[in-house]
Amino acid sequence: MWFKSAVVAGLLVASSGAAAQDASRVVAGGGIKVAGWQGKIDASEAKQGGKLEGAKLEKVGDDLRVTTGPAVAYWNPSTVATGNYTVKATFTEEKYMALNSHPHPYGLFIGGSDMGTDKQSYLYCMAYGDGRFIVRGFSGDSTFRLNAPRGEPNAAINKASGVGASVTQEIALSVKGDKVECAINGQVVGSYDKSLALGEKKLKSTDGVYGIRFGHNTDAVVKGLALTKQ
Repeated sequence: MWFKSAVVAGLLVASSGAAAQDASRVVAGGGIKVAGWQGKIDASEAKQGGKLEGAKLEKVGDDLRVTTGPAVAYWNPSTVATGNYTVKATFTEEKYMALNSHPHPYGLFIGGSDMGTDKQSYLYCMAYGDGRFIVRGFSGDSTFRLNAPRGEPNAAINKASGVGASVTQEIALSVKGDKVECAINGQVVGSYDKSLALGEKKLKSTDGVYGIRFGHNTDAVVKGLALTKQ
């Protein structure tokens, strides 16, 4: 009995590890199709041979649609937020997990500097269609986290009813005095001292470019990306 249980447990761990490391697909006809926008895939994706053209950013009516491919950040260099502000957008994963074997996140980033270079840095908040959110940042090849490594659950985050179902999240990322806050569907799910996001191998400042970020093998529509000054 012990041996059988150990084997089953080992298989579950192996399966979980395989899911966490699923390879990034390449999107047919990929690239940036929206004038004025730029993008950069994660350093880890580039080291594995990924290309920006393996993901796609396009315009659908007044909305943006992102299909990945490698994990990627997209931005317009003209969109810069300073001081106290809120960046907000609504993300709809029309077919939950259509391109992956487990939930992958999407959301917003702020504080972008040196964007498009190997030294770029930014802080993001992203939601998963299974009810989790993650707040994390990059500075060159370094990663810093403000919550759990694979995110944490919160009742405010909408859950898809099943694979292939539609799920929508309204995500807002704010700088308010000495705090950085992420709100999802109107509720603050994470509030952090701004100092935790600043410093060596973190952000230079919370002032900077803002934009959108998607995990790999994900497809969603972005509506109403906008900046509000506090």
